[in-house]
Amino acid sequence: MSAETLHLFLNPVAGRGRTARREPRIRQILERCGKPVVVHHSRGVGDLESQVRQIAVDGERLLVVAGGDGTIHEATNGIMSGGHPASLGVVPGGTGNDFAKASDIPLDWELATKQLAARLATATAGRRVDIGRLNDRFFANGAGIGFDARVTEIARSYRAPIGDLVYLLAIFRGMAEGIETPRMQLTTDELIWDGPITLANIASGPWVGGMFHIAPMAHNGDGIFDLVIAAPVTRLRILSLLPKLMRGKHFQEKEITHVQMTKLLIEADEPVSSHLDGEVQAPQCRFEISLLPGALQLL
Repeated sequence: MSAETLHLFLNPVAGRGRTARREPRIRQILERCGKPVVVHHSRGVGDLESQVRQIAVDGERLLVVAGGDGTIHEATNGIMSGGHPASLGVVPGGTGNDFAKASDIPLDWELATKQLAARLATATAGRRVDIGRLNDRFFANGAGIGFDARVTEIARSYRAPIGDLVYLLAIFRGMAEGIETPRMQLTTDELIWDGPITLANIASGPWVGGMFHIAPMAHNGDGIFDLVIAAPVTRLRILSLLPKLMRGKHFQEKEITHVQMTKLLIEADEPVSSHLDGEVQAPQCRFEISLLPGALQLL
C-alpha cells in the first residue's frame, strides 16, 4: 500500500514573505515522515481556502499549512465548509501566531516542523480543538466585534516589519480617529446586554493580536467560549487599560464584563465591523455565533 500524500499549503506573503523563503526547508523536514509531499501555493485571498476545500472533498486527510492566523483561518474554513474529515498541521509563520500559541505549537517554525514530521512518522495525532461559527464563516481562535476589528483593519494596512508592535500602533491610530460605541444587544444563556459597547471579543484561545492576553482562562479544547465585553471608555482610559490587557489583568476593571458561553446572538443598531482570526469581515448588524466542540483534528 502506498503512503498517504501530505499536502503542504503555503501563503507566500505570510510573515511578510518569510514563509516563502522557508519553503525548501519545511518540505525537506516534512519528507522525513516517509510520506510524499505535494506543495500548494496561495495565489490570493480566498484561494488557499478553495484549494483546501477541494483537496478535502477529494478524500485527502493530511493537510499542513505554513503561515499565520489568516492562513489557518482559510484552511479551517476550507475543511469545515467541505464537510469531509481532514486533519490539519500547522507551521507558524505569521505576525501574531495566536492559534499556534493556543494550541501549544512551538513558535520556532523549524522546531514545529520537526515535531510535526515526527508525529506523522509514528501516526501520532495531535489533539482536537474547538471551532467557532459566526453566521456562515468559521473561526479557529477568536472573533472580535467593534473596536478591536477596527484595530485589526488598521494593522493590516501597515507593511513595516515591526512584528506584534503593529497592533499597538494600530490602537493608537484607531484612538486618534475616534472610538465608536454602537448600541448592541448581546444575548446568551448567561447574560443579556443592551447598550453601547466598545468591543465584544469571543475567545476560543487566550491571545489576540499576538501581544494581548484577552482571555487568559480560555482553552481551545474545553468546549466553551470566553466572551469579553468592554463598555464605552475614553482614550485616556484605554491607555491605562492597555498594560493590563497585555498581561491579562483586566478582568477586575469596572468596564470589563466576562462570561462563558457556547452560543451568542449580537444585534447592532447599525452595521459594525468584525474580524475572525484577524480577518476583517464586511460590516453587519446581526451576528449568530456558535461553538463546534472538538470539530478540528490537529496533526
